[in-house]
Amino acid sequence: MLTKEDARRLVLAEIAQVRNCPGHEYELGILRVQELPFGWIFYWGSVGDGRSGQRPRLGGNGPFLVDRENERLIRTATNVPVARQIADHERRLRREAHARNAAAKQAAQRRRTETTATDPVRHRPSGSS
Repeated sequence: MLTKEDARRLVLAEIAQVRNCPGHEYELGILRVQELPFGWIFYWGSVGDGRSGQRPRLGGNGPFLVDRENERLIRTATNVPVARQIADHERRLRREAHARNAAAKQAAQRRRTETTATDPVRHRPSGSS
């Protein structure tokens, strides 16, 4: 399970990869963090251009979703509203949990069936105690 600080480090590592690409002369960083039921969403971008003190706008800097339980870092799309992407991820988590529960039930049922099939049936002769 990730802590908020672990999640922050993951996001900063991703941002560092963008920063090392040609054409990015701006300082990049985390601008805002929002707590979510499953983790956090990190908004990031330019923190300043170093000359005018203004923050230039960047394209393609969709926020990162970080799932604390699954330790996933998900880069969101910039052409889909963030709220929709959060809702989509929450639905995905519910589907995954349902699939895990169904698989656990099936495995338990198989174990019960296998145990029943391998147990020898012990019969006592009639009339004996």
